[in-house]
Amino acid sequence: MREIKDTFGFGNAICANGAMHYDLMKEEVIEEWLIPLDNQFEFVKRMRAAVPSISFATEYGDDFHHESAYVPRWDVGVDMAPVLRIEEKLLKPAFKMLARCSDYEFTSDELLEIALREVGDLVTITHSNANEALLEISALGVSKGETLAKLTARLGFTSKDVVTFGDNPNDFSMLKWADRSWAMADGHVDGPKNAKFVADPHHLDGVAIVIEGLLALPE
Repeated sequence: MREIKDTFGFGNAICANGAMHYDLMKEEVIEEWLIPLDNQFEFVKRMRAAVPSISFATEYGDDFHHESAYVPRWDVGVDMAPVLRIEEKLLKPAFKMLARCSDYEFTSDELLEIALREVGDLVTITHSNANEALLEISALGVSKGETLAKLTARLGFTSKDVVTFGDNPNDFSMLKWADRSWAMADGHVDGPKNAKFVADPHHLDGVAIVIEGLLALPE
């Protein structure tokens, strides 16, 4: 988020798939919507039973912890002392948990289908990469769309005033909610089903093209 802060120089952000309202300038958490401890333990218990090869990580505060079997990709170096079982690190309400099959036994979509069936009544499950066999877990009812709607209403605006872009299932809730929403053409195959429009692929500056059109900027 520091890169976003340096680029824009103002504003707040919705982070962790809607679980965090963050002050960019002060680099402080304003609000969090966390996964209760009991739900974390029950989530892990049910998913272990359903997918024996699964492994877990958890995030709370500034801490990131993962199991030895969980192979990090983007967070290498954050946790230098992984544990055998994540239950050792389930110490407080968390803004995010992660579950993955590091042997790529499943795709993220396949793993998501299993998780929705097994624990969809307990937590919110989504993913942001179709090929990683990685799930992202938030508190039940927490999503980008839910938090965006909540914060928008506080400012006196509605879905008609909001523009959203997204490329994966963790974006679908806000794409559905906003009146002007664009799925990226090179994103998840189900993106266009959840958005009002489709933007050109990211490498063709799809987002920038849409924004220029909305602002009627000269070429």
